[in-house]
Amino acid sequence: MVFYEEKKGFFSSAVLKNIAYVTMFIDHFFAVVFTKIIQRLFLTGYETNRLQICYNAGRAIGRTSFVLFCYLAVESFMHTRSRKNYLLRLGGFALISEIPFDLAFSEQVIHPGSQNVFFTLLIGVFVLTVWEWTGKSIRMLEKSGSSRTGGWQMSRFIFWTVRFMSVPAGCVAAYYLKTDYRYMGVLLIFVFYLLRGNHFCVVLTAAAAVMFFGTWSTNCLRYATQYDISYLMRFSARELYGLFSFIPIYCYNGSKGRQLPKAFYYGFYPVHLLVLHCIARML
Repeated sequence: MVFYEEKKGFFSSAVLKNIAYVTMFIDHFFAVVFTKIIQRLFLTGYETNRLQICYNAGRAIGRTSFVLFCYLAVESFMHTRSRKNYLLRLGGFALISEIPFDLAFSEQVIHPGSQNVFFTLLIGVFVLTVWEWTGKSIRMLEKSGSSRTGGWQMSRFIFWTVRFMSVPAGCVAAYYLKTDYRYMGVLLIFVFYLLRGNHFCVVLTAAAAVMFFGTWSTNCLRYATQYDISYLMRFSARELYGLFSFIPIYCYNGSKGRQLPKAFYYGFYPVHLLVLHCIARML
């Protein structure tokens, strides 16, 4: 997604991807391992306030990773040779990553209360696939002429309905399947897609709105009976640390760059979660 006609940036998509993986690792290290360290020290009577500040800083850095993954998901969707294969890869690694994800974050082999981020990306990309397919079908229908018969009108209505319902349907699926980031992630992917080519500030503002209100509304739906709405608003505002991801995004030049093998990028997610889980278990 290049925001200006001239590609003046100096970061390739490979650089953005590497930044996303590094910040994701930092986030997960603090969420899985550092949390266990704080718990162990707290039980021994150690003052953990400074460690809590370090924890918050680490998780704040990690907020940038998901925004970059959503951005790169749209880039991959637009440039992949086969969208079907792309969806299959996302779905396959979502399944492969679920047990490592559950072990790392819940210490259970199967934990139905939360699904890994690959499921969120899968739903978001599927929504884009339906959106583009129906859009193409509508354009073909318009060109066909078909004398505007009753059947033509009905087909046009069905395609438009499916197109506009795909986004809320994806959001509902992400929420009830309890995927990581819930429907905020689906909406963020859609915003990056819909505003592709727009001015940088427009995309930044829209992304910030989705990140904040998407997270806040999700938390309200989940925790309104347990926490005050204003507290949930302040808590949800932490997601805005992810806006720092727009610094490397602004530097993106639209090129692919020298990428590591796809197997490494896809495999890194479940493998690093297993490693962090094992480290946490040894503490």
